[in-house]
Amino acid sequence: MAKIDRFKRTPISNQDPVIRSTNFEEVCLGYTEEEAVKEAKRCLQCPNPTCVPGCPVAIDIPGFINHIANREFAEAAHVLADYTALPAVCGRVCPQEDQCEKVCILAKKGEAIAIGKLERFAADWARENGVEVGKTKPGNGHKVAIIGSGPSGVTCAGELAKEGYDVTIFEALHEPGGVLVYGIPEFRLPKEKVVKPEIENVKKLGVKIETNVIVGRTVTIDSLFEEGFEAIYVGSGAGLPIFMNIPGENLNGVFSANEFLTRNNLMKAFREDYETPIKVGKRVAVVGGGNVAMDAARTAKRLGADVYIVYRRTEAELPARLEEVHHAMEEGINFEFLTNPIEIIGNEKGWVKGIKCVRMELGEPDASGRRRPVEIKGSEFEFDVETVIMALGTSPNPLIASTTEGLQTNKRQGIIVDEGGHTTRDGVFAGGDAVTGSATVILAMGAGKDAAKTIDKYIKEKNS
Repeated sequence: MAKIDRFKRTPISNQDPVIRSTNFEEVCLGYTEEEAVKEAKRCLQCPNPTCVPGCPVAIDIPGFINHIANREFAEAAHVLADYTALPAVCGRVCPQEDQCEKVCILAKKGEAIAIGKLERFAADWARENGVEVGKTKPGNGHKVAIIGSGPSGVTCAGELAKEGYDVTIFEALHEPGGVLVYGIPEFRLPKEKVVKPEIENVKKLGVKIETNVIVGRTVTIDSLFEEGFEAIYVGSGAGLPIFMNIPGENLNGVFSANEFLTRNNLMKAFREDYETPIKVGKRVAVVGGGNVAMDAARTAKRLGADVYIVYRRTEAELPARLEEVHHAMEEGINFEFLTNPIEIIGNEKGWVKGIKCVRMELGEPDASGRRRPVEIKGSEFEFDVETVIMALGTSPNPLIASTTEGLQTNKRQGIIVDEGGHTTRDGVFAGGDAVTGSATVILAMGAGKDAAKTIDKYIKEKNS
């Protein structure tokens, strides 16, 4: 093996931008065994690793990386399984650059260890080589219900199953996975190759999953308690789209990013052998600057459109991951910075034909610490588009709270919880986007893991 440069990251291969912008195959090709070992050998194996506190699920990062460095790939996968139910997912979509990698010691003088890419490698290797991961304690006879099979619910379920609980997940959609199956595109997170096997690993722990169950309609929190569940965890996510409330938002051709991505990701509208309808048009405007905006824009590009991301701040303030912004720019997505829509324009038949915007400039910082965009008077302009996708975030659906007595929410419909995830209703716990509004996969997982510990303690104390 070639000499290792301790401060320079091992490059990783990606699909060519020109080719990938026309297909839905995974963009990042991942490390080979040789590349993974080379990258893992850069790790300093710090006695007091700063990377571990930077991980919301506290993975033993030096531990699994050390196994990779020694070509003990199965052992690396087992270490990951002790801390996370979704390593192949997190290795792809977790914002490591703002968490574990950000505080890597090597980042002070060079490039941080590629922790996420190594996590992906170990998880993929285990799947491809049939390595069974995950251990459970004997059943303890206690039943727990989980609402939602997204990252938070699956994590909570997996942690409780390991402790011997009889766990059932209730999922509203026809496939488990939550945002992993409906929100994140195939080119970032393959469903058959990655998501389904990781869900299957959770089921192998004994977790049961019932789909097409809408809590608040099909069943209620109260009826689940009547069925003998001793605790209930609400990990139902944040699926209620936010709009701008500007003229023209009710025109045909205006989508929430949630709907647009769900049609493509879960309902496979991008495939010719599926009949899911989707209208894209020749020119698309995506309003917003987060990861969801990048996902929607890059999906529309792959469906043949000329795509414009309309964002009211500058490139420096984009909340999306740098990797996603970089990939979008490589693929030919157009960025309209310091631009804000004020009206969507329709034709005589009620379809979108354009969007009216104003130019912005940055003023003083707002509550988020970012400089507040201020409209430049007299800067209105229009440009032609056939589709507008609103990617402005989502809030929790109020259905569960509105049908559950004693479950309090805040003004943004987020369920109110204490530090351990206990809600204002005894025996009901919550976490992830159902509490915070739209956030990251790994933060939702962290909330699910913390809540599992609280639920375990709650049930043990109740039965002591």
